[in-house]
Amino acid sequence: MLPKPPPLPASSRLQLEKSLRTQLPSAPELVLVTDLDGTLLEGNPRWRRRFYRWLATRQDTVLHVFNTGRDLASIARVLEQEAPMGLGAPHLVIGDVGCTVACGVSLAPIPHVIEPIERRWQGQAERVLPLLKAIPGLSAQPVSAVRRLAYLIDPEILDTTHLEAVEAMGVDCLVSGDKYLDVLPAGVNKGTTLMDLIRWLEVPSETVVTAGDSLNDLAMFRTGFQGVMVGNAEPALVEAFPTLQRTYRARAHGCEGIVEGLRHFGFASLLASHF
Repeated sequence: MLPKPPPLPASSRLQLEKSLRTQLPSAPELVLVTDLDGTLLEGNPRWRRRFYRWLATRQDTVLHVFNTGRDLASIARVLEQEAPMGLGAPHLVIGDVGCTVACGVSLAPIPHVIEPIERRWQGQAERVLPLLKAIPGLSAQPVSAVRRLAYLIDPEILDTTHLEAVEAMGVDCLVSGDKYLDVLPAGVNKGTTLMDLIRWLEVPSETVVTAGDSLNDLAMFRTGFQGVMVGNAEPALVEAFPTLQRTYRARAHGCEGIVEGLRHFGFASLLASHF
């Protein structure tokens, strides 16, 4: 379980809401935190449409957060592409594998939440780039990532032991799906940023449920919040399942797996009208 961060000043939620162009549920019954690729964007189209429709009808009781490796520009494209399926904007977004926090409607970054992450990253890219350029099997991803570096990897060429020298410079290296490498500010990931955001929201931890499928979601599951590992989770994440005390291993894939997990954690009454 990740260590608890220090408390925030009083009225942190009011400060957060001033930065948003969306109304947050005043007392959400559920804070649903979903990865995108392989999770919210995965599954039988019929199930996806039903789940997106349910989210749209529960805006006042379910506070929805995207927690993804995608950058904000990519998230905007997803929302446009998936609109015909019925996927609407969430209330909040955690992007860039935990390095960005934004309003879900405007996709405008929230400065006072991001500022501690920015401090950790300052000057780090310049320090580690020469090392990364010398490692075979890495190619920069064509994304507008901020406060992190993003690479595609060739697993047949990359020797991951070379990444130890990069981490010794004060960053974290995260390989996921045998395809991607993210170089992050030390101690920043999907889990730590989520914990900070939940403190800003001032909601009870028992209302929070996370859902994911890939290795970069492991940090979410280590927060101690209730978690749903969907049925199509990658093998490396499944290997960690026995160590995750509050995570449910769903049988169903994608959106159907999220619904299965929500039922497991006692939220069936919220789902009753649609499932």
